[in-house]
Amino acid sequence: MKTHTHWMVVPTILALMLGVTSAAHSKAPVIELTPGFNADPLAVSGKSGGQKATPDCGKIAAAPNHQIKMTKDFQYLRFSVQSSGQPTLLIQEPGGRRTCVLADSFSGGNIESPGYWKQGSYSIYIGDRAGASNPYTLSITQKVK
Repeated sequence: MKTHTHWMVVPTILALMLGVTSAAHSKAPVIELTPGFNADPLAVSGKSGGQKATPDCGKIAAAPNHQIKMTKDFQYLRFSVQSSGQPTLLIQEPGGRRTCVLADSFSGGNIESPGYWKQGSYSIYIGDRAGASNPYTLSITQKVK
């Protein structure tokens, strides 16, 4: 009876360990921002696109490319994406509101989303309308153009 119990415990523990490991790898690190942050502009990079199709923002990754935690309200903050292809910027705000910004034919693959941003956690997805995967740079600044 005890031998049978051990055979059930070992696979259960392995399954839990694998689940925790894969969840940890799929989660983007959290970037914490406070008004007046020193590294301005803050720049991060990655690969755009993914397999998850959205009705308005092309194809994105299943998990956010970046997690941003704003510790206080920002009177002005600008997200800028520079990439080739047909990049999209999807921002999921606290409370679930989603905003999609697309690059147009005049921007040369650049996207900007400036404005007032409330305190809270934001999920950032860098997608591609055609589903391609291209290198991108996401810059975040408090400086007004």
